[in-house]
Formats: sequence, structure tokens, C-alpha cells
Amino acid sequence: MILTLCFVNGFQDAISKKIFGFWGHIRIQPYTLNKSLIAEDELAQTNDTILSQLKRFPQIVSINSYLTKSAVIEKNGEIEGSLLKGIDSLFPRKQLDNFIIKGSSIKFEDSLYDKSLVISELLANKLQLSLNDTVKLHFIQTSTGSSTYRKLYVTGIYKTGLEEYDQLFCLVDIRLLQRIISTDIAYVSGYEVFTSSPQESNELSLAINESISSEWLARSMESIFPNIFDWLEIQNVNRNVVFIIMGIVALINLLTCLLVLVLERTRMVGILKALGGEDRFIQQIFLYYASFIALRGVGVGAIIGLLICWLQLLTGFIQLDETAYYVSVAPVVIVGWQIALVVLATFLVAFLSLWLPTFLIRKIQPIQAIQFN
Repeated sequence: MILTLCFVNGFQDAISKKIFGFWGHIRIQPYTLNKSLIAEDELAQTNDTILSQLKRFPQIVSINSYLTKSAVIEKNGEIEGSLLKGIDSLFPRKQLDNFIIKGSSIKFEDSLYDKSLVISELLANKLQLSLNDTVKLHFIQTSTGSSTYRKLYVTGIYKTGLEEYDQLFCLVDIRLLQRIISTDIAYVSGYEVFTSSPQESNELSLAINESISSEWLARSMESIFPNIFDWLEIQNVNRNVVFIIMGIVALINLLTCLLVLVLERTRMVGILKALGGEDRFIQQIFLYYASFIALRGVGVGAIIGLLICWLQLLTGFIQLDETAYYVSVAPVVIVGWQIALVVLATFLVAFLSLWLPTFLIRKIQPIQAIQFN
């Protein structure tokens, strides 16, 4: 049960952090029926009113604007379609650095726009790109049919493990995309919000919607990625099923254990009763001995479970298929109060289950018990 709890916690935490780290906890966009993440978002002008309203919420840690635009990446005659995500200097670098496996993220050092390109490992392998390689980004204006291109340098290669998005998204300076779209107006696709309490992002998004204009819509990542978060929620069901099965197995074993103890000591019970021992006193003897067995078993199980979790944290010896599970190493998160609760609950259930068979002692007759063979 400890292993199940720690691995489910770790799995949910690792996948959630991948999504939150790349997209934020809440996304605020112009209200539109097109909510897909794999297509260009609707454009809107920068809105200082929304920014000032968002700053009123103490749960919000940071706010950054973003802009998405389709482009074709060209290198040595090889081309690959991509959806560029432009970010500004306010994007939390620590969140992005968790995904960078080579190089560095955008530095925003150029006064006009940074010529850095952060590309996924999947796209880099397809185009045979390495750090510091120069690539052409071709932009096509759908309204006019005209096209233009910009030369950028690969300064970073990232990997989130979410293959559906790794094979599509690249990161650039938002100012580059803004200049491609218009030289007069600063457009954005929306704003990404990072909060201090991701668990409350659904409630916070509702509160934000009540305070901002109806032309804008705030949505939590849970509502944008329902398939992934529903899948993570199913892990709780799997955890509970394991808990129930292990609980039933433990109860059957404990009940059998104490019944065997009582039957093996039937003659002793008869002698104690013949000497004046009360049923309650004899029950306490068996409960004490059985509780010692249960406590020792719970203690040894807790130590072994925590030791395996600790070894996984240090060595990562349990490997997973990242294309199926989004992580290459089984993640583990040990929460102290949860472990203590499992240990305590297991011992209490064990003690109660051991208490029931002791009532058999009340039905043992001293004469029959002494003759028992």
C-alpha cells in the first residue's frame, strides 16, 4: 500500500508539473469557440486592464503573455511544420529550465527581439539539428498569401515527454512573432498565469472570469487537458482497488492467524479457565500476542516499502516507456502524513480483525479443552 501510494503520488505530480511548467496553471484568452492547443489562437491586443485585475489575486505568482503562430522550419532542404509559441521575459525561467536537456532557454538580451529558437528533441532529430545551428522559419500570411522568413539560432533543445506537443511546439521570443504579424500593434494570444496553489486553479479561474471582461475567458489546465487529467484521476481508482484487495488479503490472513493461535492453545485456555481465569483476561493474552505480530508485520512492511521508494529516488531502477506514460523513470513522492495514516489505519484494522476471533474463547469449556487433542 505504501508503494502504491508513493508511486501514484509521484506519477500524478510528475505529469502535472510537465503541463503546468510548460503552459502555466491558468490560461486567459479571448473568448472563442476554437480552444485547440495545436492550432493558432485568436489574436488580441495587449490588455493592461486585465493585467491590473489579475494582480489583485494574491494566489497569482506570475503573469506572462504568449503568442502562437504556425511556421515551417527549414534546414538543408528538409522542412517540418511547427507551431511557434512566443513567450516574454516574464515567463518563469525555472519552470522552462526543467525541460531543457541541451543548451539554454531564450535570454531576451536583444533590444529588438532575441534570435533564439528552443526546439524539441523530436523535431531536432527529424531535422538533424544541433545547438547553434542556423535555421530558417518561413511564415505564410493566410490573408494575403505572401510569405516571409527569419533566420534563428538553435540555443536550446527541450523535452517534456508529452509527444503530442513535443513534435509540434517550438519556443521563440514573442516580439519576433509580434513583428511578423504587425509592426504597429502588439498582439498576444493570451496570458498564462502561475499560481501558488495549483490544486485551486479551477476555483481561481472561476473567480477570474467574474472579474474580467466577458470577451476574455480564463481556463485552468485541467479543463484544457481533460484527457490527461482524467487519466491521472483514474490512477486514484487503481490505488483504491489495490488498497481494498490488500486489505481483504490482510484481514483473511490475520483472522486465520489468530484462529490457528486459539485452536493450538485450546488446552491452555481450558487450564487457565480451570484455574479461575476469566474470559476477558484470556482474550487479552491472545490480543497482546496477536497485536505484537501485527505491529511487527506493519513495521517491517513500512520499512521495506519506504526503502524501495528511497532506492527508486536514488537510482531510478524502475523504467517506463515514455511514449506511453509520459515519463521515462517511475516517479516517487513520499508524503509523511500519508505514510503515517496508512501505517496507523492498517494497524487499527488489523487489531479489530484480531479482536473478533477471541470471542471463540468464551465458548471453550474447561473439561472439553483439557481433553482436547
